[in-house]
Amino acid sequence: MSELPTKATPARLREVAAVFFRLGALSFGGPAAHIALMEEEVVRKRQWMSAEHFLDLIGATNLIPGPNSTEMTMHCGHERAGGAGLVVAGLAFILPSVIITGVFAWLYQRYGQLPQVAPFVYGIAPAVIAIIAGAAYTLGRKAVKSELLAGIGAATLLAALLGVHEIVALLGAGMAGLVLHTLRQPPKLRQTLSVMPFASILAGPLVNTGLSISGVFWSFLKVGATLYGSGYVLFAYLEGELVAPGWLSRQQLLDAVAVGQFTPGPVLSTATFVGWQLGGWGGALAATVGIFLPSFVFVWLLNPLLPRLRKSQLFSAFLDSVNVASVALIVAVLVAMTRMALTDWLTLLIAALSLGVSLAYPKINSAFVVVGGALLGYLLTLF
Repeated sequence: MSELPTKATPARLREVAAVFFRLGALSFGGPAAHIALMEEEVVRKRQWMSAEHFLDLIGATNLIPGPNSTEMTMHCGHERAGGAGLVVAGLAFILPSVIITGVFAWLYQRYGQLPQVAPFVYGIAPAVIAIIAGAAYTLGRKAVKSELLAGIGAATLLAALLGVHEIVALLGAGMAGLVLHTLRQPPKLRQTLSVMPFASILAGPLVNTGLSISGVFWSFLKVGATLYGSGYVLFAYLEGELVAPGWLSRQQLLDAVAVGQFTPGPVLSTATFVGWQLGGWGGALAATVGIFLPSFVFVWLLNPLLPRLRKSQLFSAFLDSVNVASVALIVAVLVAMTRMALTDWLTLLIAALSLGVSLAYPKINSAFVVVGGALLGYLLTLF
């Protein structure tokens, strides 16, 4: 855990805002890549906290609903500048993506199609894979503290590759670590600790109240309060809730997915795009606030509890297991993205060059690797 006090001084708040605004504007590739960029900025470069505490925050974030990378920015902001830092970090990270997505939503509504960005996306994905591989290696070295944890991590990776839901895999790993730790201890150490990770409340559809602004807000608020795992689960919600009743066309949903792929920051900013199609700028604002608001509340409630929970041997065993499971899930994401993105020798070349640059120059900002990959992808597709 960081030894720095969490006083919200103006200087620290400006620092938090600058770091996470830049990450929000340049972080492509989904939560795994976002967290890799964060780990570089707040652990290795700025030393706001230890790698072990960063892993604790990843584990805690994976146990609550909402966009993981956005919630990690809030945790990191809280570590640096307290409650005000939590809010500033979250808003700074979300804002660039929401603005960019809003512009695309306006253009889409006005002209009915998206601009051609495929050549840039072609090079971004292999560069992102290199970043994720580096993060998985760095965090894995810290997370695998014993052969038992290595076994739990391997089992979680296998479960994820077989299609087990992320939250089930995480909680299963945590409970396995807790049970195995308890069985190895004398009875006197079997203390009472209620480990009640948050559970998803996915019963029932979203509440549709037509296309009113309040209806859009409450629909996306429920999504933000119950969405576990990958942000792409959002599209399953939207398929059943908005496409089936005819509020949104399937083509609009597919285009919303595309916007989420090539804009930086959290994929849930896609809500801005969808909200705009439903109700203009008012719908975009309602959808954006609705989907992100629960994350601020969840992180605000959970972050202060982590140091006390960490002192418990039982909870430490649980969290250590969740940490190694989180790394396993990052590896599973890496495997899936590799299959999807490395489709020919050009993408393999971009990935190899990106990984080589990252390893040869470990202090280079990973955002430059992403930009370099995008430009290289564009140039290679010209020939």
